[in-house]
Parts: sequence; C-alpha cells; structure tokens
Amino acid sequence: MAVKWTSGHSSSTLCLNVSTEGLVAAGAERGELTLWDGRGTPAGHLQLPQADDVTSVVFSPRCPTRLYTSHGETISLLDVRSLKEPTERFHVNEEEVNCLSVNETDSFLAAADDSGAIKVIDLENKKVSRSLRHSNICSSVVFRPQRPQSLVSCGLDMQVKLWSLQKTRPLWTTNLQECEAEEESPQPAGQFFNPPLAHSLSVASCGNIFGCGAQDGKVRIFRVTGVKFERELEFHGHSLGVSQVLFMPEAYLLLTGGNDGKVLLWDVSSGIGKQQKSPAKSLQRRKAQAHAATRKDGKLNKVASDEHARVSPKLTIEHGEKVNWISCTEIKGSKRVLVADQSSSVSVYPLPEP
Repeated sequence: MAVKWTSGHSSSTLCLNVSTEGLVAAGAERGELTLWDGRGTPAGHLQLPQADDVTSVVFSPRCPTRLYTSHGETISLLDVRSLKEPTERFHVNEEEVNCLSVNETDSFLAAADDSGAIKVIDLENKKVSRSLRHSNICSSVVFRPQRPQSLVSCGLDMQVKLWSLQKTRPLWTTNLQECEAEEESPQPAGQFFNPPLAHSLSVASCGNIFGCGAQDGKVRIFRVTGVKFERELEFHGHSLGVSQVLFMPEAYLLLTGGNDGKVLLWDVSSGIGKQQKSPAKSLQRRKAQAHAATRKDGKLNKVASDEHARVSPKLTIEHGEKVNWISCTEIKGSKRVLVADQSSSVSVYPLPEP
C-alpha cells in the first residue's frame, strides 16, 4: 500500500527530484512548487509567477540548497533554505521547457523544450554555450555521470542522440523507428502501430549504460562505446507508453513508470552482461537470425521478442494512475519509490531489500 503525501498541491503533480540530503522537490500545474522532508512533511511552498506549470525540478549535485525549476519558457534558480523570489532567472528557451539536467560539476545546465531545442547554459558565465536540436519536441535530456561534457537526449522525432559540449552536432543518432523496421518485431496485443516516440531517459551511475522509455511500451537499454552507442537490450515493460525510466544508484536496477498506471522494477544486469563484449556483433547476429526466420516460415520474426521475454520485472506496483514522474529516496534506512501522477499528492512505495 502506498503512503500519500498530501497538502502539497491543489492540482496534478508533474515532476519530482531528491537532493543529496534527502529533501524532495515536487512541481505541479499552475506554478506550484513544494518541498518535503524525508518524513513526508511539507517543508516549504512557493507559487511561481505567471502560474505556468512546473515541468521539471533538479537539485544541484554539488550544492543541495540550489534548486533549478522550469516553468513555461523560464528556468528559475531557488534557494531551498528560504523559498522566495528566484535568485536567478534564465529565459533562453523559446517554448515550454520539458526537462532540466545539471552536470555533476554544477557547471552546465541543459534545458530541453517543445521546439526540439536543447539550450546548454554555462552556469559560471550565465549564458548559453550551446544550442542543440531535435526535429520535434525534445522530451528528455540527461548529462552522463563521470562525463560532465557529455549528454544524451531523446524526443518525439523518435531519435536518441549522444552529444559532446565540444560540438554542435550529435556524435551519434539512433532512430527508434528505423531500428524497429530492421528487426521486424511484431506488435504485442493492444499495441496498434504505436510509434516509438521517445519520452524519457536515465543514465546509470557508470555513465556508459542508459535506458529509454517510449510510447510503444518498450524499454531500450543502450551502451555508449566511445563516440557512439549500441542497443544492448530491449523488452516490453508496459502495455501503454513508458513515461518514465530511472536508474537507481545500484548498478543496473531500473525503475519504469507507464501510462498503464504501473511502476516496475527491473534488474537489467544479466542482459547487459551477455552482450558486454561486443554489442554491435550481437545486434548484427540477432538481425541475421531475424531475417533467416522470416524467410524460413514467412512469418514475422519472433527471435527478438522471445529473447526479450526473458526479462521480467522484479517488482510490479499497480499504481492505477498514469505516471507523470518517478524518483527514489531513502527513508528510515529503506529505499522508497516516489510517484507523481494526475492527482495532487505524491505516492510513496517501499522497495524490497536486495
């Protein structure tokens, strides 16, 4: 059963983030921002100007009292010790910001927006240092741990991109729809030609493995190798779109949240380990098997789907509401998953001990 944190908002909670000190920030519709302590008690509340929806909140990894928030086209820096007027504002995006990410050295902030743009702000000089782009809404952007000059992004153009701050063009791009066409993987029941619009990204603590959740209900795991990345693993996580993915601090434990109202916990370490030596060759081998199977019986290939079916969740939480955001924290020595949905509360579920 979930514990509900209430009295924080009057409308849907849209985003969550947890500081290194355990303070939880939650953003909601109509400019509402709430801080909670680890016990679920509201520790602060702020109504941001213009009442634009608070779409992303992220604490500074170096200074946990600094909280970056996006509301409308604006990014505000707040001091959580005294929630008042923002200490700084950045208005560099032309359309609504969907996702913020700060690199681990607290030197750059990336903001992805509805125009497809990613504005990278140099926080020391307080100006835009890079403008990166998708051809459709950019839904997620994340700096890679241990690599403060590198980031990954995804969007409704069905593309996943790897960037370096030294360059304005992506180092590597994968189109999820083209990958599907190559593998000729059949749609499961209930998935009627659902395009793989990419909604969410999360990078594991090693910095080389990242996951992507998409509208077709699939979770895809990639490995970065130098200036490109290869698909390591793919599995159906949800019956509807995967709205959120989140790697936990433990290596390769992944939380996913979906439009089907479920939150799932996966251990993807075994799937990654099998292909660790040569992900590219493994992908080529799977494609060859797929085409051979298709020629043999005239039916759609089931090699890939059979392989992915072996990945099953360690934990299934029947949340019941469309998931807007998920986060993870430790309360009284035990891991908890925090879930934001269409309601005004935050749901808190216990996670099993490893």
